[in-house]
Amino acid sequence: MHIALIGASGFIGSALRKEALSRGHGVTALVQHPDKLAGDDHGNGKLRAVKADVLDPALAAQLKGHDAVISAFSGHAQSDIYDYYLRGIRAIIRATQEAGVPRLLVVGGAGSLEVAPGLQVVDTPEFPAQWKATAEGAREALKLLQQETHLDWTMLSPSAHIAPGQRTGNFRLGTDQLLVDKSGESHISLEDYAVAMIDELENPVHPRQRFTVGY
Repeated sequence: MHIALIGASGFIGSALRKEALSRGHGVTALVQHPDKLAGDDHGNGKLRAVKADVLDPALAAQLKGHDAVISAFSGHAQSDIYDYYLRGIRAIIRATQEAGVPRLLVVGGAGSLEVAPGLQVVDTPEFPAQWKATAEGAREALKLLQQETHLDWTMLSPSAHIAPGQRTGNFRLGTDQLLVDKSGESHISLEDYAVAMIDELENPVHPRQRFTVGY
């Protein structure tokens, strides 16, 4: 496939880029600093880095002609994380529709997953304050997607802890509940998160749904 990957040089975006390229997909990496990917030769000619700003109306033209858009966009570098992130997600949704790209896959957050009926991770007392704005932004992004009547979207939320590790290909999928292992830990490696996302790209199982991945 020919994929437009927004945020391809970021924490999760980098893992998605490497996984997609390893499977032979063509990747247009839409990033603010294309020079960061100048030395990436793992794409065997299938990687194209393009300078992009999700809030620029030119985004729709940059997305046109792709088979799918994957958004690993985040507002972590901004002081107004919540507002900036939501403005960005709205722009990405609009640009994807204007470009006529048939599918949008979005990196979600774990904060909107349930730990008990009606209780989401972000609303628990122990949720770290420094991640609150990011989690609430991702929760609102999910609501925006759920209101879409035409766009074929999918959001993948990671487990509570996501960090570099091993690509095992051995994990569980869930829907709206936080996944925990036998020891009560909720975690997934960056590499296996990327496997789950690109699996969904290649074989859509969760159209117009949010799902999650964990051990």
